[in-house]
Amino acid sequence: MNERLYKWNWVIVQVWPSVSPPRRVACTASSGRRLGGGGMTLGVTLHHGVADGRSLWRTKVSKFVRSHRRAPQATTPSILHEDRLRFTRWTFTVDAQHIERLKQRIARVGEESQGAPPLRRPPSTFVAVVALAWTCFARCRPFPADDDVFLFFFADVRDRLDRPAGADYFSACISRCLARLPALAAAVSAAQGAVREVTEDPLAGWEFATTPSEVPMDRLMNVSGSPGFRVYEAADFGWGRPRRTENVKMNHDGQVALVRARDGDGVQVSVSALRRAHMDAFKSEFLSLLA
Repeated sequence: MNERLYKWNWVIVQVWPSVSPPRRVACTASSGRRLGGGGMTLGVTLHHGVADGRSLWRTKVSKFVRSHRRAPQATTPSILHEDRLRFTRWTFTVDAQHIERLKQRIARVGEESQGAPPLRRPPSTFVAVVALAWTCFARCRPFPADDDVFLFFFADVRDRLDRPAGADYFSACISRCLARLPALAAAVSAAQGAVREVTEDPLAGWEFATTPSEVPMDRLMNVSGSPGFRVYEAADFGWGRPRRTENVKMNHDGQVALVRARDGDGVQVSVSALRRAHMDAFKSEFLSLLA
C-alpha cells in the first residue's frame, strides 16, 4: 500500500474545466496543460445531468475530448472559494492483499463484537473500504462516542429497476443511500443495509440531489465513485495508462472518492479534509486498521 499527500494548488485549478453556462447546450468541457518537466495534465468535466460516473468511465475519456474539440475553449472557474484552497487531500492506494486481509479482519471483528448487528454476508470490496474510511472518519473527529455519524453514497440502479435499464445504459441512473453508525463491523453492517434498501426499492432515494435536512454536515462522510471505475484504462490515450488520475472537484470536508487502482487490482482512496489535524488522525487510523 502506498499513500500520497496532495494539496490544492493553482496548477490544478488552471486545468479544472467548467461546463458551459446554462444558455449554452454543451454539458462537457476539457482543458489541458503542458507540464514544464514533460508530460501534460488533462481535466475533463461532465455534468451529472448528462451521465453518472459509470457512464463516464465505461466510455473512453478521449471520446468526450474529441466530441467537443471544435467547441469554444473551456474556461476555468472565475470564482474559487477560499475553503477549496485550504483543503488537504491524501490519496491511498490499497492493494488486493490488504483488501483481502481487511475483509478477514471485518469478519473476525464481527464475530467477536457484542451487540453489533450481524453481517448478512462477507463484505464486498466497496463495503469493506467504505466501512474502513467511515470508521476512520468517526475516530478522527471530536464526536461523543454515543453520537451518530452518517454515510452518504450513490448506488447504481440500472439492473435493479423494473424493467432493468441494462449495463450499457448511458445517462444518470443512480439512487442515494444514507446510513448511520460508526465502528468497523457496525459500519459494514450499516453500509450493507443501505445497499440492501436500494436493492429492494431502487426509487426510494431518487431525489439524489438533496441530503436530508436532519443530517449534520460535519458528521457526514460523502463517498463518490466505486472500485469498479477503471479510470486509468478509460484515460489511456494510446500512451499507456496515466501516471495519476484524480477526482479534482472534492470540495467537501470529509469527502471520499473511490476508483480502481492503476494496477487494475487494488483501490485508490482519495480523502479531503478542511483541517490538517483531522487528516493526520485519519491517516493514522487508516494505516493502523490496515496493518
